[in-house]
Amino acid sequence: MAGIPGLRPPRPIPLRDRSTILFVEKGRIDVLDGAFVVVDERGVRTHVPVGGFACLMLEPGTRVSHAAVALAARAGTLLVWVGEAGVRLYASGQPGGARADRLLWQARIALDETARLGVVRRMFQIRFDEPAPDRRSVDQLRGIEGARVRRLYELIARQHGVSWRGRDYDREAWDAGDVPNRCLSAATACLYGLAEAAILAAGYAPAIGFLHTGKPQSFVYDIADLFKFETVVPVAFRIAARAQRGAVPGSLEGAVRRECRDVFRKTGLLERLIPAIEDVLAGSGLPPPGLPEADVQPPAFPDPRPSGDAGHRG
Repeated sequence: MAGIPGLRPPRPIPLRDRSTILFVEKGRIDVLDGAFVVVDERGVRTHVPVGGFACLMLEPGTRVSHAAVALAARAGTLLVWVGEAGVRLYASGQPGGARADRLLWQARIALDETARLGVVRRMFQIRFDEPAPDRRSVDQLRGIEGARVRRLYELIARQHGVSWRGRDYDREAWDAGDVPNRCLSAATACLYGLAEAAILAAGYAPAIGFLHTGKPQSFVYDIADLFKFETVVPVAFRIAARAQRGAVPGSLEGAVRRECRDVFRKTGLLERLIPAIEDVLAGSGLPPPGLPEADVQPPAFPDPRPSGDAGHRG
């Protein structure tokens, strides 16, 4: 840890024992006495227990020092660069390193059509609480799921008295979007940050998805969708309904983020994410990573037992 001022940083703690998300805007993040400190535009310093958060959402106007990024990696905290009010995800900094055995298992599943279909069927069952229809391909299940999702949006919007014209927004013209779509985008950005933190903490790759493919966060979308309609979608429509009555003081997106934070805590989302990842991958039918093969050379200097999750360093 040479070059990082202050005390030695804490070893990672399991994701399930952390708080969820902290948003930082218009400040400089550095390290002081072995801990994160945020210095605002007036020079006021605020210490942040970085090891106690799943991820930090960095909004425009935020600068991060080399020492702070190194500390976040050691503590297993994901850094996510987001747009104003946290409504877009631009990039993320890996909080550790993927486990080779788990990464290879994930890749084997994605490349085996039968195993991949098993994962997609398991995700369907978790999401809709019923088995997926028999003799359906991944593309067919994607179409069935899309139709159900559209109906769920309509149903939840109607329950909250929100005028809903469908999921439609333009990333390049954010303010032109209607209130429900802006609320949904702000809410799902929070969920995506947590899902990506869990995937990395468990030792898997965010880009190797099963229902979603071809995106840097395909697996993030797969896992987030399992929890979307019990967590962030009701929040988004609830805030949209209040906004239609003029009952949301201050920032619309800020209200969404705060209520998402509370819902994540009430539902114990962090405790459920990694078990859900293991559950859906087990649907592949391929054996999970276990003991190394007999002819594999063991490491010369075994690492100590980690204090955090499988994908965390330290």
